[in-house]
Amino acid sequence: MTTPASSAKPRTFAKIVTPPPGPRSREIVEREKPFMAPGTQAFSQLAGIAVEKGKGAVLEDVDGNQYLDLVAGICVASLGHGHPAMAKVLGEQAEKVMIGSFTSAPRARLLESLVGLAPAGLEGSRAQLYSGGAEAVESALRLARSHTRKYEVVSFWGGFHGKTGGVLPLLGSDFKHGLGPFQTGMHLVPYADCYRCPFKLEHPSCGNLCVDFAREAIKRQSAGSVAAIIAEPIQGTNGNVIPPDDFLPAIREIARELDAVFIADEMITGFGRSGKMWGVQHSGVKPDMITIGKAFGAGYPITGLVAKNEICGAKPWANPSFSSSSYGGNPLAAAAAEVAIGTVVKDDLVGNSHRVGEAMLAALKPLVDRFPFVGDVRGRGLMIGLELVKDKQTKAPLAKKACEFVYLEGLRRGLLAMTYTNRVRINPPLVITEAQALEAVDILTEVLAELDRKPDLWKA
Repeated sequence: MTTPASSAKPRTFAKIVTPPPGPRSREIVEREKPFMAPGTQAFSQLAGIAVEKGKGAVLEDVDGNQYLDLVAGICVASLGHGHPAMAKVLGEQAEKVMIGSFTSAPRARLLESLVGLAPAGLEGSRAQLYSGGAEAVESALRLARSHTRKYEVVSFWGGFHGKTGGVLPLLGSDFKHGLGPFQTGMHLVPYADCYRCPFKLEHPSCGNLCVDFAREAIKRQSAGSVAAIIAEPIQGTNGNVIPPDDFLPAIREIARELDAVFIADEMITGFGRSGKMWGVQHSGVKPDMITIGKAFGAGYPITGLVAKNEICGAKPWANPSFSSSSYGGNPLAAAAAEVAIGTVVKDDLVGNSHRVGEAMLAALKPLVDRFPFVGDVRGRGLMIGLELVKDKQTKAPLAKKACEFVYLEGLRRGLLAMTYTNRVRINPPLVITEAQALEAVDILTEVLAELDRKPDLWKA
């Protein structure tokens, strides 16, 4: 048990032996710097640490500091770090065969399990496998176009579906500024982000105006050739934004009206992150297709799509080699994913996500009343978001400098969390225990109390 100098409470899991970044971390970071191109993750650059190993929800750097990990590789490490079953199967499979497009026993078992877990509406579906999230989404769009013989796609403000050229125009943020021109036929409409409603209304008295607006915007802006509407059941990159349960079914209805494919992007929400196996299960919406990744391989890069059988036969997508990928579904990736989703089921990590997430949410919600700069706390399962604001009336975002203060103060106390922006995302490994989760909340609360004592910083 260690009590960092800056901490008011003894810690059981977080352990700081030297202020981060320590000397060994600084040495390794400096060694890498001349060769690593710019543009790596912001929280990695801010921290300046070099990681060594991990166990479950605890990550350790090369200086021996141990951090409670609420990032999980941005929702990837569903089984946490150093999971013995994952290490075992990767070693065993690597000794046999790692790569190739031939059928393998691991891939056959994986596909059977995956289709068996598919959400309502995708019974008897089929899957195709890839290695990157954007790659899977681009393939889903190609399939939708093949099936409908149409070409336009609708996505949402605040949405994130990858960084490649085929999906970049679907990003609903300023992230894409300076990266145009973009592919034509892509349309963006408002998402049900109720805390920051673009119409300044409240649900349910708003009457789902964002849905009516979307229907009218598509009618007026499109060429009448919409192939797909793609939506995240919960917007992860945008700050774990949870729409009302009647939003997605209404969007699904628009897709029916347009004779378009409705794609649920379950990259983040899939495999238990939201406290249910699939994010769509919270609203009961039945998609025509889902895209999957992140927790799917628990750290090994494997992604995919699952689509209705009657859609999958559409050509040219269904032609030999057209929907395939050199790395997709290789034996090593398939073995990893088989263990990942099998462990989620066997160890009831969906249930753990729900239970621990509820405990975290209950501990975090009082922060809205306690601190003048915490505007909102929301969450489902281990997908929790906080809004840090300068003013609760205007909801003006907390300044970047103040957010970075929160991040770095957490780091000094043994907490890794995506607190470096005003829309905080809390996404720990699904194996995190309640004791670990509540210790992480204690550290975050302590950091926010430190910020509260610096009004010149948070009011700036």
